[in-house]
Amino acid sequence: MDLRHWVGEAVSSIERWKKESGPYEVHPSLRVDDDRMGEALDRLVGRLRDNYPFFHPRYAGQMLKPPHPAAIVGYVAAMQINPNNHALDGGPATAAMEKEVVARLAAVFGYREHLGHLTSSGTIANLEALFVARESHPGRAVAYSAESHYTHARMCGVLGVEGRRVPVDGIGRMDLDALEDLLRTGEIGTVVATTGTTGLGAVDQVHEIVALARRYGARVHVDAAYGGFFALLAAEDSPEPIDPLPWRGIAEADSVVVDPHKHGLQPYGCGAVLFRDPSVGRFYVHDSPYTYFTSDELHLGEISLECSRAGAAAAALWLTFELLPPTPQGLGRVLAAGRRAAVRWADMIESSEVLDLYQRPELDIVSYFPAADTLSAVDAASRRVMREGMDAPADPVFLSVLRVGAADLARRAPHVTADVDGGRILRSVLMKPEQETYVDALHARVEALARG
Repeated sequence: MDLRHWVGEAVSSIERWKKESGPYEVHPSLRVDDDRMGEALDRLVGRLRDNYPFFHPRYAGQMLKPPHPAAIVGYVAAMQINPNNHALDGGPATAAMEKEVVARLAAVFGYREHLGHLTSSGTIANLEALFVARESHPGRAVAYSAESHYTHARMCGVLGVEGRRVPVDGIGRMDLDALEDLLRTGEIGTVVATTGTTGLGAVDQVHEIVALARRYGARVHVDAAYGGFFALLAAEDSPEPIDPLPWRGIAEADSVVVDPHKHGLQPYGCGAVLFRDPSVGRFYVHDSPYTYFTSDELHLGEISLECSRAGAAAAALWLTFELLPPTPQGLGRVLAAGRRAAVRWADMIESSEVLDLYQRPELDIVSYFPAADTLSAVDAASRRVMREGMDAPADPVFLSVLRVGAADLARRAPHVTADVDGGRILRSVLMKPEQETYVDALHARVEALARG
């Protein structure tokens, strides 16, 4: 796909549409000559070089990669109009697109009915889900895994809701016995399950959590911000099959959050929140006498805590889904490549003399560490490998670290002496499909760094 060509087409097409409204003069205060623009752009591009190469498969650190060219073209096309998806009169076309892509997301998770919308981030999406949790179960606490994203504790604080941390099992999933002990108290109104923790990519057993929560009158919210699109690999015709049960359980959960700006190939920020019961829209009821007047249809701002939101985000996701639909054979093939890369790298690490695998990947996150006798040595070596890899003048590699507790490491690597309470290990997210063919080079480079 020729990005330069299609961005040019997007600009030209919108310019032709603008001319249909008749000619007008651009105000002198907005005019900038080309020489000044060129100089300023050079400075901008120079400053943008102060970034890691998120686009390259040698970047295997955080959950970062560039959007698909289709998303860029869709965003540029809509951004020239700058629609606001808060109200239909602010963005009729992109509001319709948003409803369409949200319906496609609902289908991914098996929701027969739904209420939902895009958000500016997974954090805001989770805030909305917990807001509805508070309103539907007032005075009751929210339980979330000790490995869940920190946003849940933070948003409970924002909402004035008590949050309860649930211990995890030996592979980082919510411990169901500990959860039931909490549920027995009758104090828990909502359980947050995570399908793909941001540390290890662990998948909570959503189907079992739903059954437990229902037994004690609690609702279930699924934080699938990072891992949600892996539901495509749980389908029958998946190109890289994974255990389908937790993903099928999402269909019975009360709400789910997913971030298209992660595995959905979108630019930041594009999150989404969906509710299985459309009647929760009653918790959002408000009036804006100068906003909701052009249509009797539902305005997206009427079911959102956010007000202004970029309609361009909906256009970008809509165009991407037209070309790479959220199906196993569409977008699923992109995720499958990353997961195959992660599984293959894990196999190589298990055979390595200088690297140890911390935990086998469920999705596309690989956790590992330089072989050492003590946890303090593991910590120091992990930090060194990450730093030397990033700073290498030739053939750099970009990794990240994850802090783990001594007990967690002991369960997975009993041969390492826990001489300190915790330490850092290496962590890599293989979310770029190109890493499937690059993983041999990644492994060789990390091994060389580990040897020192």
